[in-house]
Amino acid sequence: MVLPRTALVTGVSRRAGIGFAVCRRLLTDGVAVVGHGWGAHDRQQPWGGDAADEVSAELEALGRFHYVEGDLALAEEPAVVVARAVDLVGPLDALVANHARSSAMTLTETTAAELDASWAVNVRSTLLLVQAFAAKQTPGRPGRVLLFTSGQHLAAMASEVPYAITKGAIQQMTLTLSDALIDQGITVNAINPGPVDTGWATPELAEQVGRALPRGRWTTPAEVAEVVAWLISDDAALITGQTINTEAGFRRGVR
Repeated sequence: MVLPRTALVTGVSRRAGIGFAVCRRLLTDGVAVVGHGWGAHDRQQPWGGDAADEVSAELEALGRFHYVEGDLALAEEPAVVVARAVDLVGPLDALVANHARSSAMTLTETTAAELDASWAVNVRSTLLLVQAFAAKQTPGRPGRVLLFTSGQHLAAMASEVPYAITKGAIQQMTLTLSDALIDQGITVNAINPGPVDTGWATPELAEQVGRALPRGRWTTPAEVAEVVAWLISDDAALITGQTINTEAGFRRGVR
């Protein structure tokens, strides 16, 4: 499996998260990686966040890694992050847009402000990251874009309305972006990782969801990272415009 030489991975500010695991996987195989994070968002969540210097130090020990922070709620920030990544490691071969704004609100609780914030981070910034990545692509050099959606296209998520509808937009934009970029040799896919143990679930939810997974446990970030590595490798060159569900047989009706 031939992996890209350089990659930008967003959403890397938590060591328990998928983005961090993706960086570990790629660095282990010699990929030069720029990891993006925004710790301010994590620190507002119940699960908290890690110090940027600790995240950087652990990944820098594995290979050529650079950490950048940037608030993707700002319209200009995606282009800035891509430009910084290119300055640090050279032309990018892969973009893994793993970042997300979490929002646990029902329809009744949803506000215009939260809708705007979720849209800006989850949808607008992802599209602008892809745009900036494609604009800086070296002609004739294959590229890989991998987006992250959730399970909203498979079942309702009524307790997370702003999150679900914006993650749904990611899943819907994948096919259109793939067609827009295939003539540049860039593939675009999305991954729905299913229930992944990144430390956010309450003990009660963790137990309930665990019963609905045939393996009896949640998927680990490292397992998702293996799928990511394959999708951005040369082995997956024929795959574009697809949403890959890696839910390990998740049975949503089990209680």
